[in-house]
Amino acid sequence: MAGPGDNSRPKPGAPVDLEPFRRALTGCIRSVAESAEVEVTFANDRPGFAGDRMRLPELSKKPTAGELSILRGLGDSMALRKACHDERLHTQLAPQGQDARAIYDAVEQARVEALGASRMAGMANNLHSMLADKYAKANFRGVSAREDAPIEEAMSLLVRETLTGDRPPASAGQVLDLWRDFFKETADKEVGTLKDVMSDQEAFARRVRSMLASMHLAEDLSDEPSDSDDNESSSEEEQPRSQEENEDAADQDEGTEEAPADENEAADEQMEQGETDGAEISEDDLVDDGDEDSETPGEVKRPNNPLSDLNEKVDYNVFTQEFDEEISADELCDEAELDRLRAFLDKQLAHLSGAVGRLANKLQRRLMAQQNRSWDFDLEEGYLDSARLVRLVIDPMQPLSFKMERDTKFRDTVVSLVIDNSGSMRGRPITVAATCADILARTLERCGVKVEILGFTTKAWKGGQSREKWLASGKPPTPGRLNDLRHIVYKSADTPWRRAKRNLGLMMREGLLKENIDGEALIWAHNRLLGRPEQRRILMMISDGAPVDDSTLSVNPGNYLERHLRAVIEEIETKSPVELLAIGIGHDVTRYYRKAVTIIDADELAGAMTEQLAALFADEAEAGQGKKRKRA
Repeated sequence: MAGPGDNSRPKPGAPVDLEPFRRALTGCIRSVAESAEVEVTFANDRPGFAGDRMRLPELSKKPTAGELSILRGLGDSMALRKACHDERLHTQLAPQGQDARAIYDAVEQARVEALGASRMAGMANNLHSMLADKYAKANFRGVSAREDAPIEEAMSLLVRETLTGDRPPASAGQVLDLWRDFFKETADKEVGTLKDVMSDQEAFARRVRSMLASMHLAEDLSDEPSDSDDNESSSEEEQPRSQEENEDAADQDEGTEEAPADENEAADEQMEQGETDGAEISEDDLVDDGDEDSETPGEVKRPNNPLSDLNEKVDYNVFTQEFDEEISADELCDEAELDRLRAFLDKQLAHLSGAVGRLANKLQRRLMAQQNRSWDFDLEEGYLDSARLVRLVIDPMQPLSFKMERDTKFRDTVVSLVIDNSGSMRGRPITVAATCADILARTLERCGVKVEILGFTTKAWKGGQSREKWLASGKPPTPGRLNDLRHIVYKSADTPWRRAKRNLGLMMREGLLKENIDGEALIWAHNRLLGRPEQRRILMMISDGAPVDDSTLSVNPGNYLERHLRAVIEEIETKSPVELLAIGIGHDVTRYYRKAVTIIDADELAGAMTEQLAALFADEAEAGQGKKRKRA
């Protein structure tokens, strides 16, 4: 493949026009990817691939033949991933352990690249050049001990060797040789059969899961081929009947907790008088929450919590909550350190503030436009409409036209930004996330929209005090979640931005970011929103990966945390008044959330956040206009 032929190679010393090469390479990538919608860009940044967007590194002014081959290899790799890989199936069969998932992902990439290399010799050469460059930059030649050799890279090299018959590049050093004996003892049989199913992604993934099971890194899928499909089909069957049946179920659950009749009557009287604090509402009121005609100014609605019994439904346990904490950011370090960390954050992203600020101003203009006053014309009473007096000059028999000013209804809104504080966010992703949250909070506050900023992580690696208690208790089986949660409030909804801005610097603190248990974090943030008096509640999750906690996953099924996260998302999206959306940084979150977007790297976060929020408010405005037209 891939890429133009030798005629496109520049002659030494001659001026180079790179545009024909870029066009030719883009065409080849689209051909291999079997999609004319693929968009290829060239930039001085790391390569990236998300959806139909691919980013390749920019070439030097006088590229060598080696540079061209490496760039072709990168394009081939991404195009093959697009054409030969089903992300939904990949996720469905993926293990949860960190090492197991890394091997699973690396081996799948080796499979798609082996498919291209076995069919086209030119593509094989390009991919070999790309890999040689990759391992040279990683300095794999200097690796001499097994603990320094990444097991996922070693397994990827072994699988490539098995599928294509090609030896690893010289720049890979001893990485494969250091692990070869271990692989031969534990997974030789499974690796030897991978070539037979190379063209069948599902069969290949199941063989890989068997291989990981033989290495004691994950469970085997051979006895549970249809769990995910059954769950998906059952959720599809339940969805059409969820509203009516869930209302009945909610009424039954509430039956044992209803207040005496005289207390209910008193509550009704309070609601009629506008004194609704602490009053209960019926399930019908909850369903009608989106109907503007039924809302009472100043009314506070407190819907029942749809997640109250979720853990029991999905068989999710927590070994102990004794060591969990919900803590304000200013309690985790002193004021002087917070000031220092905030100054460091401002310095790191001074150049980004301008771009994010422009996007935030764009969002502000959209929101303020929805709050502007408007006029009703051609009325029989009101202010005289002088613009229509010309009709009287033309036809004195025309009646006078009047106009009246009215306010556009804009519901009270609160936005909760929930930021993944796991170790994989360390570096630029968490820095950009903190800055974007800071600027958006300031912008939305100016528009009258309250914002809270939350973070979630764990207090320790490998389980902390929860695991120590479990060990002291004799290691009871299936303990459930086995780590100490740390939920951080950087800014509450009622705290002004100017008083909370330095708290965001805490995300820069060394050692804060550890592991992530997304499901319980979503429940926590969701329950905080349910207690708010605002009529509209929006929850935005910002994450860069699936939930991972080594302590929990080492003593529970491999999909334990992911299964719980999916159940939480399903409950919120189908039964809660909270609007949920997500942004994945280099991680496809669309497989979890209905409203989601995936970005290639952290620099795109500002645009994604503002566009997603702007789209939500635009939908609200369009819905309001639709209702007015319907009434008219």
